[in-house]
Amino acid sequence: MSSVWAGSKGTVKDFPGFSAGRDAEAVRKAIKGLGTDEDSLINILTQRSNSQRQLIAKEYLAACGKELKDDLKGDLSGNFEHLMVSLILPPAVFDAKQLKKAMKGTGTSENILTEILASRTSKQMKEVGDAFYSVYGKSLGDDISSETSGDFRKALLFLANARRDESSKVDEHLAKKDAEILYNAGEKKWGTDEDKFIEVLCLRSFPQLRLTFDEYRNICNKAIEDSIKSEVSGHLEDLLIAIVKCARSIPAFFAERLHKAIKGAGTDEYTLTRIMVCRSDIDLVDIRAEYKKLAGESLYSAIKSDTSGDYGAALLKLCGGDD
Repeated sequence: MSSVWAGSKGTVKDFPGFSAGRDAEAVRKAIKGLGTDEDSLINILTQRSNSQRQLIAKEYLAACGKELKDDLKGDLSGNFEHLMVSLILPPAVFDAKQLKKAMKGTGTSENILTEILASRTSKQMKEVGDAFYSVYGKSLGDDISSETSGDFRKALLFLANARRDESSKVDEHLAKKDAEILYNAGEKKWGTDEDKFIEVLCLRSFPQLRLTFDEYRNICNKAIEDSIKSEVSGHLEDLLIAIVKCARSIPAFFAERLHKAIKGAGTDEYTLTRIMVCRSDIDLVDIRAEYKKLAGESLYSAIKSDTSGDYGAALLKLCGGDD
């Protein structure tokens, strides 16, 4: 696993004194015993970094001749199974599977496409694209092209092709120019030139976009979000708003998604699992802080009151602490 999937603000770190062989053996015992020892599985799989979990899975395969994910699937069920299996996938493969699932069957789950593609870095997306191709034998771009349409498709393809600039340098002159372009493409004219919005929002780095948003407010006295809402509609609007939110603060973006997943009508376990799994190695500590600001309660207590059993216990371990 490359370092593009690990951050200093994760709740899950490399476990000290780690031994893949020892953990693989403990996991085997937990699965093979009389009845599954869920507590052992939770204690091991939620307390090792993703790269360590990859090594456990490798050792498990060598020792048992079977894939750990298959044995977990055979032994567990429901949300708990989905969470445990998700934890042992490499992050790029996990994202690839989520994207595939979002596009499979009748209707596309646009909000999953939007969440993943708006929030991942170009380096991460390159790996997701490679993983998608190695798992499914076709390119992510081809799937997006056949499952989506119009400007929404165009924007997703920019993002899927990892075309966002990643440099941390910002260019004030460019920010002024881009802000003018956005103003001219929307507020200033009759009708909207969606292409210009897509190009600026999908190609510029996040620090550059933040500067552009400030310039934009100077030019037309409006937040860029408000202009997007009045100028663009449908899935493209959702995607562009998500990009703006991610440019402003990725942790705040995920805190809001978690809040919706937990506090909406009925818990959306699928989203809850996805975010907790993919951010626990990266920035879940920051997401917890944003959640508290947004919801007035800690993420820990929200999960505790909204989930139960082994699934809830595993999520609380991933969450790391009560704020």
